[in-house]
Amino acid sequence: MSLSPARLRILVAALLSVSFLGALDHTVVSTSLATIAGQLGALEHMSWIMVGYTIAATVMLPVLGKLGDIVGPRRVFLSALVLFLVASLACGFAPDLGWLIAARVLQGLGSAGLQLMSQTIIARVTSPRQRPRYMAVIGTAFPVAIVVGPVVGGLITDFWGWSWVFWINIPVGVAALVLAAIAVPRLPGGAHPRFDVAGSVVFTGTLVALVLAVTWIGDGTLRPTALLCAAVAVIGILALVVIERRAVEPILPPRILRNRTILACLGLSLIIGAGLFAVVAYVPTYIQMAYRTSATVSGLVPIATVLGMLVSNLTTGWLVSRSGRYRVYPVVGTALGAAGLAVMSTLPVGAPLWVPMIVMATVGIGTGGFMNLIFAVVQSAAARADLGAVTATTNLVRQIGAAVGTAVIGGVVGFGVAAGLPEGLDADTLTPAVARGAAAAVQDEIAVVYHDVFAPVFLGLSIVYACGVVVALLLPAGRLSDEAPAAVAEPSDVDRQPA
Repeated sequence: MSLSPARLRILVAALLSVSFLGALDHTVVSTSLATIAGQLGALEHMSWIMVGYTIAATVMLPVLGKLGDIVGPRRVFLSALVLFLVASLACGFAPDLGWLIAARVLQGLGSAGLQLMSQTIIARVTSPRQRPRYMAVIGTAFPVAIVVGPVVGGLITDFWGWSWVFWINIPVGVAALVLAAIAVPRLPGGAHPRFDVAGSVVFTGTLVALVLAVTWIGDGTLRPTALLCAAVAVIGILALVVIERRAVEPILPPRILRNRTILACLGLSLIIGAGLFAVVAYVPTYIQMAYRTSATVSGLVPIATVLGMLVSNLTTGWLVSRSGRYRVYPVVGTALGAAGLAVMSTLPVGAPLWVPMIVMATVGIGTGGFMNLIFAVVQSAAARADLGAVTATTNLVRQIGAAVGTAVIGGVVGFGVAAGLPEGLDADTLTPAVARGAAAAVQDEIAVVYHDVFAPVFLGLSIVYACGVVVALLLPAGRLSDEAPAAVAEPSDVDRQPA
């Protein structure tokens, strides 16, 4: 379906606003966690405020993607936005932690629908050549949310109260709903009307078990439960294979996994999750301990990373839309990421702070060069009736990579720091404030410990990105076509032309 330039701009504005709402709600709550849990009297369970949201936003991606292919992305998008707003209202009125966690699960479900259907709608109303530019614009929502979310959450909590962290979504969301109802066209469903109920239930349960296993494996008290969840996940995977082989329309169609372009894009998505998203979560702690800075100053390094991502993301989207050629950007981007993380592993203790800022900005530039581009490429390689499923799978692989990468890095850092700390210091109670209050000699020892623990972590992530170079080279050389969206070819819109 082709839209006029004016209506397309309005549509992109609506999709960007709701994508930003969903992304911001993932980061804005982090600053308010202690306040919320303390007032609700459940400090020991406060992690579930984030875990419940994350699980819902991850495990429902394939189900929502398939549903969008069947009934049309507009219905799923508007339903997800309404659900997100109702859940946001319920979060603010939560009288206890159980209520809040349940509302956060619904909020995460709505957020998943918003993110996924925004990408699917763009794919349905633009040509493959146009897609990278608009995907890049919508893709700015998450990097910006990473930077502004914690600051906004802290200000709202301090001056208005934690309920407004959720209620602030209502006026913005209602305006976006009105705009979306006008701008989002009525797109028909796909050619596969049957929904794989059994596969959806087993897949969702299996993924929940897997995410919980990865999340809890690093906690000594929860490790037995994590191992049980891992066993459930293995059984679920075996059951899913049997169910999906018999399903008329499986939740993850095997046909999309037989396409070389799609497989390469899934590999790149996994690398982004395991490489960048995981390391960004721990870089502030590393900077605070190894460089002996405050929490505020340590945020400069991830900010530099995100700014690099933003600039590279928008530039790449514009360039690919002009030429149609895409293969060079993931190749160069993964190489830059690998080089930057390798340099991070070799930085000496005591290097000035601007050095890791520049290095991590380089990693951000490399990653931003393909992090949203791969969605445009993977959608152009899929049949129109599978757009939702292939977009959901790409997002899902990224989320799983981030969860596994974060858990692995957390385990390595926790074990390494505990083993290397000098006598008299307990890793469980060591905070940046405690470290800065110690004697100068002890501070030096702590800095060396964190440097020595993180150096192999950065090197390992550099190897992950180096694998990404190989994956990117497996992308078929080609050009995104500029055919109108009404004439989307089956099964692929990627014109095989020499690069």
